[in-house]
Amino acid sequence: MQAKQIGDVVVHYRHDPAPAGRATVVFINSLGTDFRIWDDVRAELDCGTLAFDLRGHGLSGIGRTPYAIADLAGDLAGLMDALEIGAAVICGLSVGGQVAQELYHRRPDLVAGLVLCDTAARIGEPDFWNQRIATIRQSGLAAAAPGILARWFGAAFREKGGAQFQLAAAMFERQPVEGYLATCAAIAAYDRRADAAAIAVPVSVVVGSEDGATPPALVEAFAASIPGATFQIIEGAGHLPCVEAPGTVAAAIAGLIGRVEQRSSAQ
Repeated sequence: MQAKQIGDVVVHYRHDPAPAGRATVVFINSLGTDFRIWDDVRAELDCGTLAFDLRGHGLSGIGRTPYAIADLAGDLAGLMDALEIGAAVICGLSVGGQVAQELYHRRPDLVAGLVLCDTAARIGEPDFWNQRIATIRQSGLAAAAPGILARWFGAAFREKGGAQFQLAAAMFERQPVEGYLATCAAIAAYDRRADAAAIAVPVSVVVGSEDGATPPALVEAFAASIPGATFQIIEGAGHLPCVEAPGTVAAAIAGLIGRVEQRSSAQ
């Protein structure tokens, strides 16, 4: 296991350094998951990778609460600095996509390009998140699992109910409750809609056609607010296309790396 103390939190990560001349892709997990959701995507890529558990998720610590998306971005910046990773392609899913955006706004020197999966500059309204916090605080994650898993995965994947689906359910139910709730509160407070037009690196935005958490219409409107961003719908996938369609997500990342390299050579 790899871990580093970053500020007030121990961050669990896996770093596979880039071969000479190759890009590094940094992966940021979604709410209620950990960096294992990216395993099959990472296996498809011929580049360096860094995957880590957001604070309050997986094996990373929670640190002080409450915390904000800016704190999560600060954790990532600190980890990249500690590992001496410079400008990289940042790939984030859902709240991970918000962390990726925040990293760009705060530390653009660390961001060569963005792959934003099933995310937006604002996700949901505070009342929605406050209700979820109250429900889970009262009943626990297991009680919320059926509804959340229905948003996470497309119908065919759920109906099959295979090993990957069962693992995802177990992963969700075993997340630290306080970390989950603190991250819900951070999402509720986050809104970068006014700043999306300022993003000036290559961006690829993808979403599952059956995403019940960040619906395609929301994600498409978000993509349209970023100058030059591409937008792709992954048919049949839900909120976690990295699990359901890792090859398609990897292809989107590879395409973005190509755009970053082309931009770099033109400068």
